Amino acid sequence: MTPELTVLTLAALLQVLQFCAYSATSVAQVGTKKAAGPRDTPIQLTGIAGRLQRAMNNHFEALILFTIAVLATQLSEQNTPYTAACAYIYLGARVLYVPAYVFGLSPWRSLVWLIGLLATVAMLTAALL
Repeated sequence: MTPELTVLTLAALLQVLQFCAYSATSVAQVGTKKAAGPRDTPIQLTGIAGRLQRAMNNHFEALILFTIAVLATQLSEQNTPYTAACAYIYLGARVLYVPAYVFGLSPWRSLVWLIGLLATVAMLTAALL
């Protein structure tokens, strides 16, 4: 497996961990009955549960672009140490993004997000060259 695919797999596992953390804190906040209900009325999460939910949703969005970058790199056979480094930078940024978001570390959260985005854009650009 290439480094880029390894990082994509690790990023997907990070998404699973974020989902578990979000689920546990949201159930603790709203209770099992409401969490398992039909949710006809949207549940508004606050505090850590809400932040974990938003961080998880942000990772879903980032993961789409990163997956495209990995696929473009793989299918064009443009895997290089540079694209591997970009992939690891993306993953590091996404790992740091969760606590930065949960603990409200401003402006670090935005900076970490930007680093992950730039690493993804660098991979996309490398796949075109």
